[in-house]
Amino acid sequence: MVVAHLVRKQTYFDSVTLMLIGSQVKKLEGIDNAVVGMCTDYNIDSLKRLEMYKTEFDGLTPNDLIICIGAKDQATAEAGIAEVEKRLLSRKKSSGDSSEMAPTTQEEAARRLPEANVVLISVPGEYAAREAEQALKNGRHVMLFSDNVTIEEELRLKTLGVSKELLVMGPDCGTAIINGTPLAFANAVRHGNIGLVAASGTGLQEVTSTIHRLGCGISQAIGVGGRDLSEKIGGKMTIMATKALAEDPETRVIVLISKPPAESVMKSLFAAFKNIGKAVVVYFIGADSKVIEEQGFVAARNLEDAAIKACDLSADETHQPEYSDSLIESLAKDCKIKGKHLRGLYSGGTLCDEAQRILQPLLNEIFSNTPIKDCKEMPDVYKSEGHCIIDLGDDLFTRGKAHPMIDSDYRSERMVQEILDQDAGLICFDVVLGYGSHPDMAGEMTAAIKRGREKSGNQPILAACICGTEDDPQNYHQQKAILEEAGVVVFPTNVAMVKFAQKCLERK
Repeated sequence: MVVAHLVRKQTYFDSVTLMLIGSQVKKLEGIDNAVVGMCTDYNIDSLKRLEMYKTEFDGLTPNDLIICIGAKDQATAEAGIAEVEKRLLSRKKSSGDSSEMAPTTQEEAARRLPEANVVLISVPGEYAAREAEQALKNGRHVMLFSDNVTIEEELRLKTLGVSKELLVMGPDCGTAIINGTPLAFANAVRHGNIGLVAASGTGLQEVTSTIHRLGCGISQAIGVGGRDLSEKIGGKMTIMATKALAEDPETRVIVLISKPPAESVMKSLFAAFKNIGKAVVVYFIGADSKVIEEQGFVAARNLEDAAIKACDLSADETHQPEYSDSLIESLAKDCKIKGKHLRGLYSGGTLCDEAQRILQPLLNEIFSNTPIKDCKEMPDVYKSEGHCIIDLGDDLFTRGKAHPMIDSDYRSERMVQEILDQDAGLICFDVVLGYGSHPDMAGEMTAAIKRGREKSGNQPILAACICGTEDDPQNYHQQKAILEEAGVVVFPTNVAMVKFAQKCLERK
C-alpha cells in the first residue's frame, strides 16, 4: 500500500462532513484506506494503527486538517487526495451560496425564531455550560448534547433550571422526543400515552422503538443525562421531568430508565413519586426488582420488558415479545459455532451493558472497555481477547470524531478485524436507526462483513439487532433485508439477540 497525505493548517471542517467525505472516497477503486479529519489524538492514533502515520504529522493540532490516503499506487493515492479536496471545496461553496446564512450566536437564532422555548446545544464541552446558562437565563429549556461538562457545572445548571422550572436535559444527552419532535438521536414513533424519563440515550431509543412496534405510542421522551441520578446531582431533572409527566393529561403511564441511582437518591425518588397517581414502570439497570416493587412501582427486567410492561398498562391488554423464546431457540438450533469466543461490537452503551449482564452468568469471563461488575477491563481496547463485548460509542473512541451511530468507519474496521480472528465464533452488533444516525448503517456493516470474508476463510455466526421503526428515515424493514441478504440473523431487540447468542453458546 502506498500512502499519500496533505495537511491544511488552521483549516476546520466539522467531523460529520469529514466522515461523509472520507467514507465516500474510501469506496473509490484502488483506495484501501482514507483518514480525513482534524488532527485529534484519536485520528493520530488511527493513522498509527493503520500504519499510515508520517513524521510530518508531529506537532500538528486539532485545528489542522489532515487528508491521508492509502492506495494501490502513488497516482491513485494522489487522485484520492484531489477528490477529497474537490468535495470539501464543493461543500464550502454550497454552504456559502445559502440565501440565509445559519445563525452564529444563540441570540441571533432566538431573534429568528422567537417562539422557540428549547435550545439544543452541541458545542465543545468547555463552552457548553456557558451556552446552557445563557439559554436558561433567557427562559428556555436546554437539551445539552455536549459531553465533557464537569459535574460541578451540571449541578449549577440543574439547580438554576429547577429554580426557573426549566428542563436541563444532559449533559451528554443523546435522545429526546418533545411534543412529537425528535431531538438528536431519536426515532420516528407514533404519538401515544406513554411518557419516558431516561438517563440513557440508547436505552430510551430501544424502549420507544419497541413500544412503537408493539402498537403503542409516546407522549414525551425526556433524556436527563447519565449523571442525573448520581449522589451529587440528586436526580434533580428526573424528579422534575417525572412530575411534569404526572401533570400531563396525555400521559397515562410513566417509564423510568437508568443505571441504579445512589442509595440516597433512590430514597428521594421513591418519596417524590409515592403518590404520583399514575402507573410507573421502573428499569434501574442491575437494581433489585423487589425493592422497586415494594414501593408500589412496576419493575422491569430489561429494556424490552420495560416496553412490554408499559404497553400492557397503556392499553389494558397483554403484549408479547416480538420474538418468542421458542422462535429464538429454533433460530439457534442449526447454528454451529466454530470459533471459541463471542464478540460484541456495540454503538449503544446501554445495549453493551445489557449484553454483559445477560451473558456474564453463562460465560463467567467477559472483557469490555466498559465492564460491569464481575466483567474484566480489556488490556488493549483495540484488540479483542476471549469473550469481548465493546462499547464503540465510549469517549475513548469518539474523541474528535463522530459517534459510531453516524460514523461507521472504525466499527467497520473492527468488524473486519474480528472476522479475521479465527477465535471469533459469534459476532453480535447493533444497528441504531433514527434521525441523526447513518443513512445506511446496515449497508456499511454488510460491506465490512464482505471484506472480512474475502480476506479470511473464517465464517463466524453473525447476529444483529435493529433499534428503530419502519417510519425512520432508514426504514427498519429495508435495513433488516440488507442484513439478512448478507447472512446475518436479525432481531428486533438487543435482548432477543443476546438470548440467541446465549442459546448458541449453550449448545457449543
